[in-house]
Amino acid sequence: MNDAPLTLIALHGNGGGAFRFARCAPHLPPEVRFVALTLNGFADLPPDPALQTMRDYAERLGQMIADLPRPRLLLGHGIGGAFVLELMQYHSEAVEGIILHAPVGARLETRRFPKLMQPPFMRSLGKWLFSARFMRPLWRRLLFRQPVPSAYLDQFFTEYRRCAVFGQMFDLITANWFNGLRPCAVRAGLLWGARERVLKVGQVADYQALLPRHVLRIVPDWDHFPMIEHPSEYAAEVSALARQVLAL
Repeated sequence: MNDAPLTLIALHGNGGGAFRFARCAPHLPPEVRFVALTLNGFADLPPDPALQTMRDYAERLGQMIADLPRPRLLLGHGIGGAFVLELMQYHSEAVEGIILHAPVGARLETRRFPKLMQPPFMRSLGKWLFSARFMRPLWRRLLFRQPVPSAYLDQFFTEYRRCAVFGQMFDLITANWFNGLRPCAVRAGLLWGARERVLKVGQVADYQALLPRHVLRIVPDWDHFPMIEHPSEYAAEVSALARQVLAL
């Protein structure tokens, strides 16, 4: 039934945490149990030295969702999508379906930013520049097309500075890692914004090959952070897509 309850578990991208979904969470319909997670080392959470590989992070993610009610779907945004993909390699039974929203992983060998972040000093410098107050007006223009409350953006950028594992992600999420993934029969939704500037919509074909049992949704006016720019629309879209995924 369309109004049967489901659990939708959201996982953030690099730098941030559950706060990334704070603006859209109040708009989810009552039949959707919405749970936003923060992995160790991101935002304000201290890192866990035991988390050294993609498998480590995926296993931790599996532990975090193990007791949540079924049916449950994992929604991974950015590098959150990478961790979801890794979990599906070993424990696809952990969920009834997944949604990958502009995930990180495909075509890393051709993207400029991952190449730029290879030297360790560049990771520290990049994180500092991205969170520095004098740079925030620039990043605001580059990342957001719609007005976003200043208080929200202050925390958004501050979380980058506090993220302890920002640089580690460039060691773990690599072209070799992505190219080693096996196709998976899990039910999946692929979600993208047509105006995405961070992870271009053309990458979707790489994920279609990995997830043959999928439904694709491309939203015309979205950029990389619609959960922040279009919170009510985002809530409606992911809720509807979750239903479609469960029906596959």
